[in-house]
Amino acid sequence: MKHSRIAWAGAVHDAIERDGQLELQTPAFKGQLLGFDEVVWLPPLAPTPTNRPRSVLALAINYADHARELAFKPPEEPLAFPKGAASFIGHRASTVRPLDATNMHYECELAVVIGSEARRVKKADAYDFVRGYTVANDYAIRDYLENWYRPNLRVKNRDTCTPIGPWLVDAADIPDPMKLRLKTTVNGQVTQQGTTADMVFDVPALIEYFTSFMTLYPGDVILTGTPDGVVDCPAGSHVVCEIEGIGALENTIIHPRRTAP
Repeated sequence: MKHSRIAWAGAVHDAIERDGQLELQTPAFKGQLLGFDEVVWLPPLAPTPTNRPRSVLALAINYADHARELAFKPPEEPLAFPKGAASFIGHRASTVRPLDATNMHYECELAVVIGSEARRVKKADAYDFVRGYTVANDYAIRDYLENWYRPNLRVKNRDTCTPIGPWLVDAADIPDPMKLRLKTTVNGQVTQQGTTADMVFDVPALIEYFTSFMTLYPGDVILTGTPDGVVDCPAGSHVVCEIEGIGALENTIIHPRRTAP
């Protein structure tokens, strides 16, 4: 099943996909159908408890073809870095490109959402702890890069720079997340294609690795890296990141709003 969170009629609602429409799950409106263009799409992630911020863990150079694209040797252990959940925006929202940026590119990524508390999980059991999967676009601003292997905060944590969604697809509906095609288009032109089979560290390996030293909780997110084929996207670019069986995540790059002196 495909789940979403949307804003409509002055409130936030959970919804599911039903025959090409959104079916509201909010008790007062349960069963009401809405068109995709009638709502504001939000990240498809339920809020976490106020006393436990969401952990977002991202991978650098986790696709063999992307490592070759950068002329790097694939890593011998996961190259991970934290991201702030405040960078998340929803499907069809806008991402701000800094005025001084000369190289800002998308990164189409499979996002893994944890479903139950996980600590010291073995690879063989890892999928038991997955709630579902969604699509993320982990924009990078290379002008600020200091270290390819551990991107600094300004490269990967800017507000509006992590579109995610539109759907959270139940893990049970994705029989093998390691055999999914990924594709990115910019203004309708295909610029990136790949497959999750090319990951250096697959989903079970990543869950085993992270939970060997930290606890993952329901709602935590792992961004699993991107294939090769990234290109600079100027303001005005319409970017669509699509993963087979999960969905197509759209967003537009804009310049920052100028304020009056």
